[in-house]
Amino acid sequence: MELNDTLRDIAKKLLEEGRVDAVLGFRQSSLAHMTEPFLATTAEQADQLVFNSCCRMNLAVYLTPDLFRSGRPESGKKSPRVAVTAKGCDSRNIVTQIQENRYKRDQVHIIGLPCTGMADKAKLLAAAPEGIDTITEKNGTLILSRDGKETVVSKTEVLQSNCLSCIIRNPVIRDEMAGDPVPELDMDSHPDRFADVAEIEALSPADKAGFFETLVSDCTRCYACRNACPLCYCPVCFVDESRPQWVGKTIAPTDVMAFHLLRAFHDAGRCTDCGACEAACPMDIPMRAFTRKTIKDAREGFGWETGMDLNLRPPLDRFDLKDPGDFIR
Repeated sequence: MELNDTLRDIAKKLLEEGRVDAVLGFRQSSLAHMTEPFLATTAEQADQLVFNSCCRMNLAVYLTPDLFRSGRPESGKKSPRVAVTAKGCDSRNIVTQIQENRYKRDQVHIIGLPCTGMADKAKLLAAAPEGIDTITEKNGTLILSRDGKETVVSKTEVLQSNCLSCIIRNPVIRDEMAGDPVPELDMDSHPDRFADVAEIEALSPADKAGFFETLVSDCTRCYACRNACPLCYCPVCFVDESRPQWVGKTIAPTDVMAFHLLRAFHDAGRCTDCGACEAACPMDIPMRAFTRKTIKDAREGFGWETGMDLNLRPPLDRFDLKDPGDFIR
């Protein structure tokens, strides 16, 4: 049975048996190279659920406290239970959200999805400049069809950059799987996992400043990256504060840089490198250059990989006598 068929059968069974009030997943959008988040509340709607190489968004962003407070009154439950389809990176963000008391573990039913990476939409469109009507996945390739003409590309060649260095392809936490787990990549011993970060670290201070100024020069402050991030859920974002005002509201270079730097610091020790921010950016800004540095530092300074264990607190909210930094004692 194909993964999509299994996924739909699981969703239907959960809804029909009343074990969940809704199933959060993806459905195909009007564009072949895009999918959209979808909340199925009936077995009939569950037939629209899909999972493919275009499911780039991190669905954990939609697991808000309001979702768990807005159940159907007829369910008779004090708080609704929601099922969510989760890739490896999604599941790690779910772990973080549970640790940060966004919701309780028993409120969410996790349908695990084995993932071999998401296709970069810009790379897909570059491979088929005349447009794409349908995308078919077969044996590690993507078949892009338009008016009867087919373009076959290797999936590896069109992967998002974060997927090339992914360390967790199967969910670390799940209630059931919609498909067989896929082999994990041994990135822990891969010398090039943080090669991109090392290149930036090797630059002089002046060159680093120039690199990041150029990197964010096209930013329009639309906040698509913030809205797509499953970690950005402060009651009032620092960019919206007025008393005091931490960051200016303009697209002046200083204000733009302050936004990206502060957002990256807020994600330190929490980012899973899911790539949702870059996938959402309408200007194709490679903003992971900021958060990748925090991931590398958390790994090297604390041996920390985000969201791997529900019972292990992140390094920035716990104290250990073995923590580096003798100067603070």
